[in-house]
Amino acid sequence: MKNFFAEKSRNMTFLGMFALVSATSILLDSCNQKESEQIINNGNPVAKTVPISDEEEDSSGKRVIYLTFDDGPNRGTENLLKILHKRNVYATAFVVGKHCYDSKKQKSDMELLKKDPMVELANHSFTHAHNKYSNFYKNPDAVVHDFDLAKDSLKLYDKIARTPGRNIWRLNTVNSTDIKSSTNAANRLRKAGYKVIGWDLEWRPTNRMVLKGDHQAMLKKVDSVFFNNLEKTSRHLVFLTHDQYLADADSINELDLFIEKLQKTNRFVFKKISDYPKVNEILN
Repeated sequence: MKNFFAEKSRNMTFLGMFALVSATSILLDSCNQKESEQIINNGNPVAKTVPISDEEEDSSGKRVIYLTFDDGPNRGTENLLKILHKRNVYATAFVVGKHCYDSKKQKSDMELLKKDPMVELANHSFTHAHNKYSNFYKNPDAVVHDFDLAKDSLKLYDKIARTPGRNIWRLNTVNSTDIKSSTNAANRLRKAGYKVIGWDLEWRPTNRMVLKGDHQAMLKKVDSVFFNNLEKTSRHLVFLTHDQYLADADSINELDLFIEKLQKTNRFVFKKISDYPKVNEILN
């Protein structure tokens, strides 16, 4: 089994680490002596990552980033596809069933998503909980029915799913619920065979529903997640943002630059969520 935190510190220099060269030897000694201790981030305990074996790592030895986009098809979907093709990277669209039928434009965008080889489709429910999340998760059977409706209407038969308004994981290797009142509904989804994927890092919007901050800030966050072992599965980062945040020129440009800069480091590969470690296992 790999010594994850020490191995990361010794072997990988990330995007913003050059400024820390003078402190490297101290950091390495500390990591080697305290690798069993819990890492603390901003005063809060960080959940331990799931170790993975050598054969489960990317064959290139690079860390893996899973670009995921929620709530599509929506405004910005076409812009997203243009970026993916420009940078030649894969992504996963967690689509909402209702959005696929709401307008002619959304129907057309859904067809684009279905035909695009750079995109994998996954289930983000049919109604998106009508944006009333607390009420939605009070009825676990209704939650499963909502995901089944999206699955059947959109033919999303692999049962990879993401819960609306919640960062929930239900895999054989990762079990996490951000808001405990959603636990029963999450467990019912798992019992129904849904492999629920949350995220490790989100690019959030401003009040104007455009991407908040710039690509340089997000690059530092990627750096921090990997360096501090904040991924749910070591060396694998699930990144989240939303189609609708890509309707303005600045947001489009910032996401494009974000992907471009990651590529230029030659330290990362981009994969679809179905390639996430052990996601295709039958749930216990």
